[in-house]
Amino acid sequence: MVFKDLREFIAFLEKKNQLVRVGVEVDPVLEMTEIADRVMKANGSALLFEKPKGFDYPVLINTFGSYERMSWALGVDTLDDAGRKILGLIPNDVPTNLWDKVGTLMKMKDIAGIFPKVVKNASCQEVVETDCFSLDSLPILKCWPQDGGRFITLPLVITKDSKSGRQNVGMYRLQVYDGRTTGMHWHLHHDGAENYRVHQREGTPMEVAVALGGDPVTIYAATAPLPHMIGELLFAGFLRGEPVEVVRAKTVDLMVPAHAEFILEGYVDPTETRLEGPFGDHTGYYSLAEDFPVFHLTAITRRKNPIYPATIVGKPPMEDCYMGKATERIFLPILKTQLPEVEDINMPLEGVFHNCVYVSIKKSYPGHALKVMHGLWGLGQMMLAKMIVIVDESVDVQDQSEVLWKIFNNVDPARDIVITKGPLDVLDHSAPQPRFGSKMGIDATKKWPDEGHNREWPDEIEMNEIIKRLVDGRWKDYGIK
Repeated sequence: MVFKDLREFIAFLEKKNQLVRVGVEVDPVLEMTEIADRVMKANGSALLFEKPKGFDYPVLINTFGSYERMSWALGVDTLDDAGRKILGLIPNDVPTNLWDKVGTLMKMKDIAGIFPKVVKNASCQEVVETDCFSLDSLPILKCWPQDGGRFITLPLVITKDSKSGRQNVGMYRLQVYDGRTTGMHWHLHHDGAENYRVHQREGTPMEVAVALGGDPVTIYAATAPLPHMIGELLFAGFLRGEPVEVVRAKTVDLMVPAHAEFILEGYVDPTETRLEGPFGDHTGYYSLAEDFPVFHLTAITRRKNPIYPATIVGKPPMEDCYMGKATERIFLPILKTQLPEVEDINMPLEGVFHNCVYVSIKKSYPGHALKVMHGLWGLGQMMLAKMIVIVDESVDVQDQSEVLWKIFNNVDPARDIVITKGPLDVLDHSAPQPRFGSKMGIDATKKWPDEGHNREWPDEIEMNEIIKRLVDGRWKDYGIK
């Protein structure tokens, strides 16, 4: 099912008994976070706070906070279905490079109908405010006690490559400084930051639009680790099976999602920075205060009766974990075309997606596990993975207990642990310096003689099938409940 906008998805969730309307007054400062955190930890429903204290617009949170809701958002029964859909459209004769495959996919004639569709009239522009407007009218959350202020946490930040004109949509938090300025927290490796650096070199302001809300696929697409040449709105159209409708913004030369709830328009000055943070982040720790660019608003457009979408991050599991899991399952089939020996991957929630990756492989030669871990570190956002664990194909990497059992029993530290260096996520507070540090690869596969293991490797304990079937057939006779 394809949802036109956030409201259609809200109605769908309500029919599925996956939405709770909170009808009492709730404060966006800390109180909403404590409620939402408890609900997320209990794998609970999406929440619609209908009476934010001091504000007129309801707040939607935990929209994607389960595997089921994340799948529904993408219009599939399971997250793996979305990955299989992508793989099924990639011809066998395209280039072998991972992103060449994705680029080829996006240029195929039979999906030409999913490019963004320009419309003249849009619900996101039912109300246009270019004079008397202020962020103070939005129920923006202060999430955690040590946060530097209120933060917009689910923004679709739209920028443009000044040379090619290609738009990018990323999700970067915005700290509110006052009614018309925010921080712009894009990380060094993000496309928005690259577009900004071009304007820094040119000494020109960069136009920016920020969409709040929209259809659920477009919201997810803003988080997807796409290469620079692939537009997020195009990717969203592919996942939806139909184009994302866009409209030209009122005060900046950018196309924005037509069915968003709010659009914030403005610019970033290439010479101006301001202290941003601290912020309670998805690592479960506060990211520290640091200078970031400043976003100046020139207009706010919105629906007549908008809904303010938000999320909170913190100690996992949180809502963002399920968005990350969608990325894991969607891009696994494409990753396997580059590394066909990979059977499955699991980025455990506790690793917050850049700290740990479990990988099962079909091992075919000595040192195969080493080849895979280094291959993964060379693929896109996988370069930020701090720890990669390789196990044999028989291991279910979705079963963390089984993976840990293999690590603790199969690894000789001197032989099987690789320490190297490379780029790290900016949120990794353990690194001696920002964005760069050490990485660890763990080879927990069964070792062969030609890998230097000349001792006999014991078999795992397993009951034979005859006895298993015997006990299955007699189970009721034993009187065990």
